[in-house]
Amino acid sequence: MKYRPLLLGASALALVWSGAAAAQTATPAQDASASSDQDKPEDGEIVVTAQRRNENLMTTAVSASVLSGTQLDNKGVANVDALQFAMPSVVVNNFGQGNDFNVRGIGKAEHNTQTTTGVITYRDGVPTFPGYVQGEPYYDVGNIQVLRGPQGTIVGQNATGGAVFVNTNDPIIGGGIHGYFNLNYGNYNEAGMQGAVNLPLSDTFAARVALYGSRRDSFYNITGPNGTAYPFDKGHQGIMAGRISFLWKPTDRLSILWKTDAGHLDMGAYPATPFANYYENIPGTSTPNPNHRDLFDVSFNTPQAARDEFVRSTLKAEYELAGGIKLRSVSSYQWANTMYRADLDGTATGISTFYDSVDEQQITTELNLISPDTSRVTWLLGAFGLWNDYYFRKPYEFVIDLAYPFNLPSAQYKLQGTNPTRSLAAFGQIGFAITPKLKIDAGIRYTASQSTNHVDVLQYGAYIRQDQQVKSDNVSYKVSLGWKLSKDQYLYGFVATGFRPGGLNVPVGLGNPAPFEPEEVTSYEAGWKANWAGGKVRTTITGFYNDYKNFQVIIGYPTFPTFGIELNVPDKTKIYGFEAEAEFHFGGLQLDAGVNVLKTELGTFYASDPRVASTGACDPRTGSPTNAANCINLAGRRQTYAPNLTFNLGAQYVLELGNGDKITPRANFGHVGDQWATLFENASRGDHLPARNVLNAQLAFQHKSWTITAYGTNLTDQHYPAALNSGLYFAGPPRQYGIKLLKTF
Repeated sequence: MKYRPLLLGASALALVWSGAAAAQTATPAQDASASSDQDKPEDGEIVVTAQRRNENLMTTAVSASVLSGTQLDNKGVANVDALQFAMPSVVVNNFGQGNDFNVRGIGKAEHNTQTTTGVITYRDGVPTFPGYVQGEPYYDVGNIQVLRGPQGTIVGQNATGGAVFVNTNDPIIGGGIHGYFNLNYGNYNEAGMQGAVNLPLSDTFAARVALYGSRRDSFYNITGPNGTAYPFDKGHQGIMAGRISFLWKPTDRLSILWKTDAGHLDMGAYPATPFANYYENIPGTSTPNPNHRDLFDVSFNTPQAARDEFVRSTLKAEYELAGGIKLRSVSSYQWANTMYRADLDGTATGISTFYDSVDEQQITTELNLISPDTSRVTWLLGAFGLWNDYYFRKPYEFVIDLAYPFNLPSAQYKLQGTNPTRSLAAFGQIGFAITPKLKIDAGIRYTASQSTNHVDVLQYGAYIRQDQQVKSDNVSYKVSLGWKLSKDQYLYGFVATGFRPGGLNVPVGLGNPAPFEPEEVTSYEAGWKANWAGGKVRTTITGFYNDYKNFQVIIGYPTFPTFGIELNVPDKTKIYGFEAEAEFHFGGLQLDAGVNVLKTELGTFYASDPRVASTGACDPRTGSPTNAANCINLAGRRQTYAPNLTFNLGAQYVLELGNGDKITPRANFGHVGDQWATLFENASRGDHLPARNVLNAQLAFQHKSWTITAYGTNLTDQHYPAALNSGLYFAGPPRQYGIKLLKTF
């Protein structure tokens, strides 16, 4: 489902961290079992389980990062927007109801529900919603594993950019009663709490309960017409969430884990302002801009609202057969509703407004048969199914109104109906240790996808009905070679493929438009992972080259450029670059750094910018002699939201005071280079987003099981546009600071 001007959809939200080589093994965030060593470097293995088995990251042919819950807190990553400042290669652009999350320039560059994400997020072993409800809080996290590059054989479709695995803490049988609670208070009257407790109920059964709550005043100064008081929600935020988990292990061979999450996310509003108000001077001149206003100083005349609700239940069962072979099953049921109301023109004089209330339901199941990790030949077999449905509520609870508050049907675009999708897959992987130091792995996956639209559209008074279906199938593969030069030096290389399925365009009064085709990628990667100085220094260097076929983009409708449509770039698109990461541990001093250099080149194709008035057709392959002024050859343009440079730096020093007391100052800096918000690269229409530079810092004092931390994020208070949509800039969060109190038990 799609309509370009709408503030819809989202990428897969995730939490990740910069140092693949710096990642630690999973430890419970703020839990008693982790409090004694949360600031110590890990000298042992960095274990990743994203490929369905336990593997040492430093000797595995993947580019990946692992972040424990404690590291997440130490990095000052308190929300989705902060992720991009704690790691290279990742960019997050927040549109409110959705977030566009990209890894290595690929993910979700078009903000709507029909464009599938290229970075899929798993929570506790199951894929989460690909569209809405991306503001779910992260609490009681055990670890987060991020795989960069196509993951088509294990994760499947929608992983052309990578995959993220968020794992919350499991109950512990025989671990006693333990847990933590954390209180915080900061500017904007922000107050929050979270906590968890582990309950061993018997020798074979345990439970864990985790809770989260927060509230915050708005970042924005919002006024009504002519500076009057704005009578609607200004963006005050209130979030409540909880999780209950049960683990039953009647024998050493059988374990059953059941987790249920629920949340009520009242985000208040997602204010945005016309891009032209951002510039102090009129672009291209030295003339002061008479409409200039700070990004957080806005004026509206229509209501705003933003609220998400969700429930997710997952069931994981694992049984060890004879010979160490494991039979594993992971299933889930997820439901959510997202409601959003916005002043669509971002002013107190316009009369454009938007409202939607959309339900989303997803059911998934995966079955694996896994060989022992220690065999010379390892293998994995799997089957997977996913059913996701969008329900655009009746009667027409999806409305663009261009004449608010007069209720004129001729000025309204309305939509209702359903968009069910389905994905079925079978996959396998085999590894062979040619020698104790040289190993080859190969995997293959067949995926069959389907998307259907059953929608009613009232387009400015004209009724349109769409019943249309598109199917996609694909075979993805990966072949990798890993070589242990020594116990501390590892080289790897692989070639892998992946795909995003095709989809449907919503009709625009010209009949049912053609579906867009699947997007396919072939990726080549090589890397060097190393430990130095007895494990006190870890480094990773990676180079990658991605070749895309049928790259999916949104442009002006070829025969009617006033509307947007999604189609495929007929020529090949290339994305390539390199990453380097390092971590140093010397006594109490810890340093980390990461950098990504990226180059993106779109293939040759022609398109009309739908924001520019145009009447002539524009053929994507050949252009148009009658519409040459606005039928632009986009060959070589940069991918949207794909900066050429990102880097991050971090430092902390643990000062031992005696008697177990510690003082730990920490600082982290992140740079995200300038970006283009559309393929047309029209700076006069706000397409150019300047670079972002964010400095975070903390000062923590730990006394036994108590820790008090003073924190600050975006300490320079940089006000920057985080995303562009419908001619509006959405601001990144301003400076925040406060204090946190942690108690473990």
